[in-house]
Amino acid sequence: MPVRVEVVRSGLVEAVHEVAVAAVGPDGEVVAAAGDVERPFYFRSAAKPIQATVSLEAGADLTPTETALACASHDGHPVHVETVRGVLARAGLGEDDLRCPPAWPLSAVAARRLAFAGHRAPRRLWHNCSGKHAAMLVAAKAAGWDRASYLDPSHPLQRRVAALVTELTDISVEPVGVDGCGVPVFATSVLGVARAYLRLGSDPRFRRVTDAMRRYPALVSGSGNPDAVIAVATGGFAKRGALGCLGVGIPGVLGLAVKSWDGSARAAGAAAAAALRWLDRIPGGGTASLREVEQPVVRGGDRVVGRMRTVGGFDR
Repeated sequence: MPVRVEVVRSGLVEAVHEVAVAAVGPDGEVVAAAGDVERPFYFRSAAKPIQATVSLEAGADLTPTETALACASHDGHPVHVETVRGVLARAGLGEDDLRCPPAWPLSAVAARRLAFAGHRAPRRLWHNCSGKHAAMLVAAKAAGWDRASYLDPSHPLQRRVAALVTELTDISVEPVGVDGCGVPVFATSVLGVARAYLRLGSDPRFRRVTDAMRRYPALVSGSGNPDAVIAVATGGFAKRGALGCLGVGIPGVLGLAVKSWDGSARAAGAAAAAALRWLDRIPGGGTASLREVEQPVVRGGDRVVGRMRTVGGFDR
């Protein structure tokens, strides 16, 4: 049966999110699963560690902090924006070369700071995917590929991404779609994401990416976001994607994936934290920090009047 994340307000369950969960062990075996783990959906930003790997292998010269930003759905704080700006500048590129759409930062605090400073229009550099786009641009330049068309599915860089996604997930990437930031996005499943995150954490080929994600989770996400909290609590790496997708890797131990079918990011984080606890993969010191991810508060006025909770269990 599927795992469910319930929203409890004042003692009443007022909403239920249906979630699928899969965990893959070090030998590639499925150690736990719940819900339809083979139902297709788009990988979205949970694929960024794979995309960053391809950019590095194509010649993008990135420091560990810049590699973390290449994997990021960042909040748009100054450290995020200036790191991306530095990647572009060192390669002789600028914000106008980016093909992600103009956007305000994901963080309301960062957006308010910019508005207070007098900014009145969104910018490409503030888009949460600007680090990934900068890495792709630098890779295209280093490899001698056309930079203007780096978003085209037929571009050499995107073909390499598609091939690597297929290799890591054991699933066809068709149909290929267009992500919110404009890059090609690939079909997958919960089981496919779990396999990919196990392999990302097990194969030395991906160590530059996974080490950066483990060292700088706040650059990959932002302070307090579910994937950042999970990465810190487990000592692994984690990446959320739009519409309730989340992957977690604990190197040499586990690949975990969660998908909330109604697209709820909070439900995906809650179910991932609960699954890690059920699987006994949270060190003692990480339990307290994960509580706010596993049981997000429900507010009424200025008071906490309930919490979300994960119910159900694994089918196998």
